[in-house]
Amino acid sequence: MRDKLPRCGSLFLTLISLLCVCYVMSSKFTDDEILQYRERVRAMFYHGYENYLNNAFPYDELRPLTCDGVDSWGSYSLTLIDALDTLAIMGNYSEFRRVSTLLQSHLDFSEDINVSVFETNIRVVGGLLSAHLLSQKAGVELESGWPCKGPLLTMAETVARRILPAFNTPTGMPYGTVNLAHGVPAGETPVTCTACVGTYILEFGTLSRLTGDPVFEETALKALNALWQCRSDIGLFGNHIDVLTKKWTALDSGIGAGVDSLLEYLVKGGLLLGNTDLLDKFWEYEQLIKQLMKRDDWYMWVNMKKGQITMPVFQSLEAFWPGLQSLLGQTDEAMKTLHNYHQVWRQLGFTPEFYNIVTNKVVDKREGYPLRPELIESVMVLYQATKDPYLLEVGRDILTSIETSAWTPCGYASVKDVRNHKLDNRMESFFLSETTKYLYLLFDRDNFIHNTGGKGDVVPTLQGECILNAGGYIFNTEAHPISVAALDCCQRGKDLAVFENMMRTLQNRREKLDFILDYLNQEGEEQEAVGLSQRYNCSVKPFSARWSMMGEMLEP
Repeated sequence: MRDKLPRCGSLFLTLISLLCVCYVMSSKFTDDEILQYRERVRAMFYHGYENYLNNAFPYDELRPLTCDGVDSWGSYSLTLIDALDTLAIMGNYSEFRRVSTLLQSHLDFSEDINVSVFETNIRVVGGLLSAHLLSQKAGVELESGWPCKGPLLTMAETVARRILPAFNTPTGMPYGTVNLAHGVPAGETPVTCTACVGTYILEFGTLSRLTGDPVFEETALKALNALWQCRSDIGLFGNHIDVLTKKWTALDSGIGAGVDSLLEYLVKGGLLLGNTDLLDKFWEYEQLIKQLMKRDDWYMWVNMKKGQITMPVFQSLEAFWPGLQSLLGQTDEAMKTLHNYHQVWRQLGFTPEFYNIVTNKVVDKREGYPLRPELIESVMVLYQATKDPYLLEVGRDILTSIETSAWTPCGYASVKDVRNHKLDNRMESFFLSETTKYLYLLFDRDNFIHNTGGKGDVVPTLQGECILNAGGYIFNTEAHPISVAALDCCQRGKDLAVFENMMRTLQNRREKLDFILDYLNQEGEEQEAVGLSQRYNCSVKPFSARWSMMGEMLEP
């Protein structure tokens, strides 16, 4: 297939762009209208949430057409874990506290069941970590040591340790499935998706920074770095890989299904943990994406070895990309691509799993829309960056489509076919975790999640006073927000404890000064060797960078 679209396709895309410009200029919303949309989203969330509680709990998911429940990814009331931080973001702190207590008494992560390592990490570990970090905001009675200790954090750590055996491979890349009680099942296939190898650094990095145990962050980085070394001669990832042999079993390369969250975590992991090696990897890979996959603000699928286009399709999972570009300041490029995605939505009422860019038609057997969040995620992130009212139009379109075509008396149902809006008997947990959360945040302009450092809470902790709830949240790929400030708070406390113990062993001011100077010289040599990879984020700055504490340490 040729690398360029046929002329008719290019003309069609040009026409779309012109229409979009006119559409943007006509978009205006009043404060009352925005508030009304927010309340419609709130009602949507509670219609799904309450029907899950009444008809599906303690199963993983609600089946909205038959008004019952089913286990899907594990058997641990997955929708309740996924929805917990949405309750806090919507301000329902009393229900957050009730459910938090319920989960602590209800869940058992030692059962003899097989689970997806990837899904368990992003939904369960990520959901519990986020809820733990939002506990203070929600008025939970905190134990001494929070945010570095707490029951939800302990649960998240327990789950993470249950899936760690999946990483015990010669390469460090994990199996796709693990048994919570017994480890990797006998006969388990070593073939897994690319994203299933590289989507752990946010959750595992957060665990290590909060608990002080480096095993999680080291495990995630080992897997990611091993995967990076498996790229083709032209630098591309494939779609599925054998984690034992490093052999690629699916050679299509793109930004969508099977690869998407790997690219997302290179950026977000770099931002959250101050690891510029991850960001450098992304910048290198992004150049190949633009060179080989990008055509007229769409992104194609190519062969990982030769780079030629193999599938001229847009996948609904790719709609996260404009949001990721926005985090990196590429808002103009992001808006152009999002315009394309929005036109697919307006054409069909939803975005199908696969859409043929050349024929402008849905791909057969990929015609569903399982209430996915990726498009509204990009809309929300871009709106925070640009305040372009056109993005509110897109959000309104998404909200209206779901209200109109996916509503059932028992919740909201996945769309089985976007061409006729026939429904499927499933409401995945990410509908309450991601789709409704991002919609709500789009229309709730004063939400604490959007804080930009101008306001926050001074929270007394064992590590001293920490400024929390001031913004700077990084969302994992299941829309669970992680507080950079909380990680900094715990990291600072651990650094201080180490130095206090060292200083107690020294007898006089001269010894203390010599010790500090030796430490600073050592740190300088280490930083010169590794570059600036640990200095982009306050959560990982060494103690030597915190000069304000030097005076206290030199007290006689």
